[in-house]
Amino acid sequence: MLRIYQRLWALHWAESWQYRANTLMYLLYWLVSPVVYLAVWTTVANTQGDVRGLTANDFITYYLMLLIVDNLTSTITVHILAYRIQDGTFSGDLVRPVHPILGGVLMNNLSFKVLNFGALLPIWLVLLVLFRPDFSAVTWLNLVLALPAIVLGFGIAFLLGAIITCIAFWTTRVHAINEFYNAVSLLLGGMFVPLALLPPLAQQIAQFLPFQLYLSFPILLILGKLTPEQIGLNFGLQVLWLGLTWLLFELVWRNGVRRFSAVGA
Repeated sequence: MLRIYQRLWALHWAESWQYRANTLMYLLYWLVSPVVYLAVWTTVANTQGDVRGLTANDFITYYLMLLIVDNLTSTITVHILAYRIQDGTFSGDLVRPVHPILGGVLMNNLSFKVLNFGALLPIWLVLLVLFRPDFSAVTWLNLVLALPAIVLGFGIAFLLGAIITCIAFWTTRVHAINEFYNAVSLLLGGMFVPLALLPPLAQQIAQFLPFQLYLSFPILLILGKLTPEQIGLNFGLQVLWLGLTWLLFELVWRNGVRRFSAVGA
C-alpha cells in the first residue's frame, strides 16, 4: 500500500508541475483576500490606535500567519473531483485498488499544496520585509504544538471538502453548496476578521464549530495567544470533529457510490 501511495504522489507531483499556470492562479486567489484584510485592518488600527485591543502588529502577524496556515490546511477536492462524478469519468476510479478520495485525491491535494507553498514563500518573505511584524511572542514550543494542530486541521478540512464533493452524487449544484460552505468558513473560521472581533455569541458558536479548528486555532497557537486550557480544549475539539467528519464521510460515500450511475459504471 505504501508503494501505491508513493506512485500516486509521484504521478500527481509531476502533474502539478505540468499545470504551473493553474497553480499560480490558485495562489493569487488565496493571496488576494488575506492581503486586502491585512491592509485594511492595519490601516484602521494605526488610525485608531487599536481595534478592541488588537494593535496593528496583531493584525499583521495574524494575517501573515493566516497565509501560511490557510495554504497548509485548505483543500481543492471539490474542484478536482466533482466534475468527474457529474460527467461519469469517475467510473474508472472505482475499479482501482485504492480509495479514490483517500488515495489519488488526497495525494493530489498534498502535491498541489507543496508546490503552492513553494510559490507562496518568496511572496510571504516580501510581505515580511514590507510590514516588518514583531514575532517576538512566537516560541519553539508554539511551533511544535502547531504541527499536530495543522495536521489535524487539514484532516478535518479535507474530510469536510470530501463530504461536500460527494453531494455531487445527488445534485449538480455542488459548487453552489461549496461556495456557501466557504462563506461560512470565511466568517466563522477567522479569515475575514479575527474571531475576537466577532460579537460574543458568534465567538461562542464559532468556538465549537470545525471552521476555526483549521484556521484560527493554529494561527493563535503559533502566535502564543492561547492559554493552556484553550489549547487543550481545541485539541480535544479537533479530535472530536475529525472522528465526526470521518463517520459522516463514510456514510455519504457509501450511499453516494450506491447511487452513482454512469456509462461504464
